[in-house]
Amino acid sequence: MNARVIPVIYGSVRTERKGIKAARFVVKELKQRGYHAVLVDPLERMLPLLDRLYKEYAPNEAPPALKDLAELFTSADGFVVVSGEYNHGVPPALKNLMDHFLEEYFWRPAAIVSYSGGLFGGVRAAMQWRAILGEMGMITIPSIQPFPHVQEAFTEDGEPTDPQTRLRTARFFEEFAWYVDALREQRRSGVPYGS
Repeated sequence: MNARVIPVIYGSVRTERKGIKAARFVVKELKQRGYHAVLVDPLERMLPLLDRLYKEYAPNEAPPALKDLAELFTSADGFVVVSGEYNHGVPPALKNLMDHFLEEYFWRPAAIVSYSGGLFGGVRAAMQWRAILGEMGMITIPSIQPFPHVQEAFTEDGEPTDPQTRLRTARFFEEFAWYVDALREQRRSGVPYGS
């Protein structure tokens, strides 16, 4: 299998952010499965607050960070969104990053990984992401992968502290792989209404 491109879009710009450890774990797991996984971190990209979509800029006038992301997203075979939960909602930095694009997401699968410092693992934000990602033209896989107590669940470089974590997440990654391959094949055959 040639390497499928999977942006792993992370969503926090907080100084003491802990969810980055979960995002690093996801990148490692995807690479272990032969994917070309790319961590997209809003703290590194420093995108402006949404004023115009990438497609609304005149040719060669979009900020370089948007141009780079547009190229990455256009080449993507699927997306993994790694989201915390802010006041029962989605993180603003993640929503802002994603809202700069639209057609780049069409007809691609999205997997949702959520996390929190508490017991529920960010699942309330995950449910909101289902509606948001669907509106953006992505197909969310049925499973979500929550990580409660994220501050304790991984080392700084994304290694799980519980040896059972990889076993517990295997089905999630297998399901995502199925959707990546199925939708890639369907896009090759054409998509409804020529998008």
